[in-house]
Amino acid sequence: MAAALSALPRAASRLAPCGRRPNFRALCGAAAAAAGEASKRRLVLYTKPGCCLCDGLKEKLHAASLLAGTPYPLASLELQERDITTNPEWERLYQYEIPVLAKVLPDGTEEVLPRLSPRLSVELVQKKIYSAFDQ
Repeated sequence: MAAALSALPRAASRLAPCGRRPNFRALCGAAAAAAGEASKRRLVLYTKPGCCLCDGLKEKLHAASLLAGTPYPLASLELQERDITTNPEWERLYQYEIPVLAKVLPDGTEEVLPRLSPRLSVELVQKKIYSAFDQ
C-alpha cells in the first residue's frame, strides 16, 4: 500500500500537463497498478455538464484519492463518470438527483450510495466511500 501512495505524486506529474488537474481515473489506475492489485473498488458517478454539485463532488473524490496518512486508503478506487444526458434511462432516473454515486457490486449490478453532503470535508468523503466497500 505504501508503494501505491508514494507512486501517486509521480503518477500525477506524468499524467497532468503543467497547469492542469490530474485525471482522477488515470491516477486511480496508476495507483492500483503500483499496488500490484486489480481494481476491486468501482464507483459510478452520474453527472451532467454544468452541474456545480457534480463538479464539487468530483474535486472532493479526486482529493480523497490523493489523501495519504489515513486509515481509509482509496488508491485502488476506479471511478467511471456517466453523463446522464447521453442515456434517456439515466436521465429519467437521476435528472433531479445528480450527483449520484453508485457502487459496482461483484456481479456487475450497481448499488446507489447515500448522497454525500457538499459540506463534507475531504477526509469524511474518503471515510464514507471507504466504508461503503467495507460492508
